[in-house]
Amino acid sequence: MNKIRTLIAIAGLSAMAALSGTPAQAAGEVHEAEDIDFSFEGPFGLFDRAQLQRGFQVYKEVCSVCHAMNLVHYRNLGDPGGPEFPEAQVKAIAGTVQVEDGPDDQGEMFMRPGEPADAFVAPFPNDAAARAANGGALPPDLSLITKSREGWTGTFRHLVDGIGGPEYVHAVLTGYEEPPADVEEGPPGKFYNPYFSAGPWISMPPPLNDGAVEYADGTEATVDQMSRDVSAFLAWAAEPKMEQRKQLGFKVIIYLLILSILLYLTKKKLWSRIEH
Repeated sequence: MNKIRTLIAIAGLSAMAALSGTPAQAAGEVHEAEDIDFSFEGPFGLFDRAQLQRGFQVYKEVCSVCHAMNLVHYRNLGDPGGPEFPEAQVKAIAGTVQVEDGPDDQGEMFMRPGEPADAFVAPFPNDAAARAANGGALPPDLSLITKSREGWTGTFRHLVDGIGGPEYVHAVLTGYEEPPADVEEGPPGKFYNPYFSAGPWISMPPPLNDGAVEYADGTEATVDQMSRDVSAFLAWAAEPKMEQRKQLGFKVIIYLLILSILLYLTKKKLWSRIEH
């Protein structure tokens, strides 16, 4: 009996640990991201268009120097549910880059101004060039970064708050700090960031500083604000049809509710003729 009780206790503690995640992190361990109340979270959440446009500006002026977004096209910037830039502005944004095209009539490749149908231009021609320019580290493609990173652990929290991908991005961008005294010195060229999933040492230097961009809408460009904006933009890039999906889900629920009522009334009508 005592063995059974012991096993039950161990199982209970294990389940609680799995659901709640690690309650605290020791020095040098990966920290969980802080939950942020983004406008697009929840069953009725929507993207903030102004925030998405600011987030794109941060990506374009800061992040795109090292990080590609190969799954996003310039035309997507004008799609419903996204930043919704006007068509003329989308063309202007695409026209600021040079895209390799061809071959021409002579069999040669050539450069031309970008068009809305083009994918975001990558900063490097290949992975080898990217590693060479970044001290051997390969900057990840950011198209799906918010779906491939977790801001926190625990099955129950994932069910309630999601995996926290946007919060993870925000935490990494704002989480650079001096290493604690009890943390072993990191490799040369690495920076201490306790929120980095493979951390706590990261090859990317702090990419943001206050005033790094100048927002057209007058929003103060603090590190926290820019991090929130670009995290929201990357969340949209990973799920560009999120708003349409939520709207469809709501319609399906209404349809199923009406169908359930009709089926109940039909059953009641049919069975009312039968004597019990």
